[in-house]
Amino acid sequence: MNTEERQLAEMLHRVTPEPPRPVTVEDVAFRLASEAGRRAEPRARRGFPIWNRGWAPVLAAASVFAVAGASAGIAALASHHGRAPSPGDGMPPTSASASTSASSTPPSQQPTSAGPTWPPLRIAGGMWGAELINRQSFTQNSLVGSGDSLYAITGGYLDRIDPATGNIVQTAPYSPPVPNRPVVMGNTVWVVWSYSGGNVVLHGYDARTLAQVASLSVPAIGRVSSTAQGVLTGGPDGNLYLAAGDTVAVVDPATGHLIRRIYLTAGPASSVAVSPDRSRLYVGTAASGSFQLLTYDLATGVQTASSRMTVGVTGNLVATSGGVWGTAGTGMSEWVWFAPGGDLSGSFRVSQGAGAGLDSVPSFSGGAVWIGGSQRLACANPATGQVMASTAIPTDNSVVEYFGSVTVADGRTYALYQNQAAQQSGVATLTPPAACSG
Repeated sequence: MNTEERQLAEMLHRVTPEPPRPVTVEDVAFRLASEAGRRAEPRARRGFPIWNRGWAPVLAAASVFAVAGASAGIAALASHHGRAPSPGDGMPPTSASASTSASSTPPSQQPTSAGPTWPPLRIAGGMWGAELINRQSFTQNSLVGSGDSLYAITGGYLDRIDPATGNIVQTAPYSPPVPNRPVVMGNTVWVVWSYSGGNVVLHGYDARTLAQVASLSVPAIGRVSSTAQGVLTGGPDGNLYLAAGDTVAVVDPATGHLIRRIYLTAGPASSVAVSPDRSRLYVGTAASGSFQLLTYDLATGVQTASSRMTVGVTGNLVATSGGVWGTAGTGMSEWVWFAPGGDLSGSFRVSQGAGAGLDSVPSFSGGAVWIGGSQRLACANPATGQVMASTAIPTDNSVVEYFGSVTVADGRTYALYQNQAAQQSGVATLTPPAACSG
């Protein structure tokens, strides 16, 4: 072909170009390998080791597998998201969003097991509309609700639970040294991290991500109680109240500063509670088989009352407008009592023992005091201590079922559930009667 013929052919090619060739996986792989080599040259000039150019074919081959695998993954993902969920999927429609939220968290806060039950499973003969929404096994009396979240403790972790689905959406490593519910103050969840002579350590976690945001070390004056149950509580004033040996330490959670100490005269504090009107601090101490309840004026720090109960292990104080609630005894002999005005001489029993290694501990949430266990589930008036409504907890083939740690979150009522016969446990929703709303 002479020069004139070649120029004519090039002109015809420009007028009628060839159709574009489809881009293949091999093309992409070659471009990736070439780009990697091009970017590596400046690194070589800066003294960083790079692959020899002789490895380019190997890189290209590896890129083929990588690109092909990614293509297959994208196709499978598109197929998965394009499929409508079937009744046998066992996951709620919102599980995808929960997984997205969890995957964006730091590794230490990754959920260990969502354990949802969807749709909710009707349990315990439907008493108070009980339905199981989560099959995780949680520590007794560790469930609390705040806003649109539930918090509980299980297997060395503090968990945040989505109450709408039962999914565990965040976790943080935590093993409680003493029985104590998490305390939610604003945007922080507080727990007792260590409890021994010397210093008591509190950890604070972000209420959404459960990333640790604070660690407070509070010196204990004297020895700490060996029967501690409920040593940390939040006050209506926004402060934390901590049983710290022979004192109660008042801590500002925003700054971590120790605001003041209230010194005791009856031995180490085993439990603390603050009245809703912020006027009184209740402190429990136990010694020589008896329990002493002390009342302090919060404005002055002066002790205003003291009463005693002859009983074994006692604690888990809860303060309401009418007085103080607590537990006494252990096992089948454990029961919940109410002391009007904080005077144990006028106290009376509200519940029976749970037994079977289970607890019956009061909780104050949603305007009512809740008492669970293995025999009856009840709501009581916070002003008078009188039961407003109750229901029998059925057995499963003569094996007890358990409801406890009742809490109200986002307008719904939740409890921890356990059925040893059926090997079922988790978070249950309840629909209590209107009487429980006061």
